[in-house]
Amino acid sequence: MKMKLKEQEDYYWTDQGFKVFTESYHLKRGYCCESGCRHCPYGYDPKTNSQ
Repeated sequence: MKMKLKEQEDYYWTDQGFKVFTESYHLKRGYCCESGCRHCPYGYDPKTNSQ
């Protein structure tokens, strides 16, 4: 089942037109995707490829 996203709570838009997921969204999703997300609550570091 797909999660219904709420703007500002789950994501916001940058001035450049990119959708950015919030920490709240990542916590609802429940896992790290290891993509180096801006608001990752899981502590993933793309430079070292570790959490």
